[in-house]
Amino acid sequence: MDIRQIAETYAVSPQIDPGDVALIREAGFTTLICNRPDAEIEPTHRAAAIRALAEAEGLRFVENPVLPGQLTMDNVKTQDAAMAESAGPVLAYCASGNRSTIVWGLCQAGRQPTDALVAAAAAQGYNLEVWRQQLDALAAQRGGAAG
Repeated sequence: MDIRQIAETYAVSPQIDPGDVALIREAGFTTLICNRPDAEIEPTHRAAAIRALAEAEGLRFVENPVLPGQLTMDNVKTQDAAMAESAGPVLAYCASGNRSTIVWGLCQAGRQPTDALVAAAAAQGYNLEVWRQQLDALAAQRGGAAG
């Protein structure tokens, strides 16, 4: 398991294994967000299987599949609500952690300067620079910090 801390209470990971769920709870996470569509993975790693394990461990589980190249504002709203409603640190996962990082960045647009979002992602090996225009536009729409 490759957990990368993007923000104080938000981390991302590539696809987790069923055996990772107890370790995720032990690491202090309280909410687990699945950003990976079931069609991409084998049945043992699909959302329903991970949800059952997560809930058995006392974790809140949120399914928010982000289809490659088809990220929607509904994805952003669902992710934002899941983070806001979490009782503690959040771990989101997808194939590589990239989609989970992009959704986080879009959630944070206008709350933090775009430069800070891009830098936080880059520090963990993810490229939000290519999303700068969308981050700035969303920040402007929300009346928050761009650039």
